[in-house]
Amino acid sequence: MNQPQTPEYPRWAEKYISLVGDSVITTLAAQATDFPNFMRGLQAKADYAYAPGKWTIKELLGHMIDTERVLVYRLMCITRGEKASLPGFDEDSYVAHAHFSQSELADLAEEFGLLRKANLFLIKSLNEEELNRKGVANDLEISVRAIVFVLAGHVIHHQKIIEERYL
Repeated sequence: MNQPQTPEYPRWAEKYISLVGDSVITTLAAQATDFPNFMRGLQAKADYAYAPGKWTIKELLGHMIDTERVLVYRLMCITRGEKASLPGFDEDSYVAHAHFSQSELADLAEEFGLLRKANLFLIKSLNEEELNRKGVANDLEISVRAIVFVLAGHVIHHQKIIEERYL
């Protein structure tokens, strides 16, 4: 799958898309097992936040699960021809209203892996026409292809943050 071109996505998506090579399906599949394994290794720091007001490791992983769900919902809606503008989401509010701190890190890691594996069935089923479809989310136009790359780049981005700030 070719990388999306600039007209296919809003400015915010660039930081995620730029982290991904052309083998996005391979990257997504590897992340389904590699990222949960990486997270399980952080059990000793599961409740650690690197600064006041920052998310703990568990909350960060919970955010990633929420984001995976929101982005794949958008992807599905757009591929199915949805014309309505899809809502945005406030990631801080979502984390604040969740109870990730009460979950086991291993369970959250397992949830992410299973969610990603399930989402890959949908992503792999998409044809070129569906990948090129654009829709509106949070009042900004984005293509299905761009969403696929954002999914992969979002994990890369947060793994780097964990390595730089939490470890």
